[in-house]
Amino acid sequence: MTKLKLGAIADDKPIKVTIELSAALHQELVAYAEVLARETGQPVADPAKLIAPMVQRFIASDRGFASARRAHSGLG
Repeated sequence: MTKLKLGAIADDKPIKVTIELSAALHQELVAYAEVLARETGQPVADPAKLIAPMVQRFIASDRGFASARRAHSGLG
């Protein structure tokens, strides 16, 4: 079994954001959605729905960002 950085996608109240992706990145996103669907057993109807959880995971795992955020908020 492949260890993906994302799990099943939670249904959350969205805020609309428009972005442009390169064709190559879109193809990678579609491929990721296919692998995620196989791993979780839940089909991903729209690969674009992966973007928000990917960004969220990236931000949550960025130690430099967490450190800077703590320093800025006076907690660090």
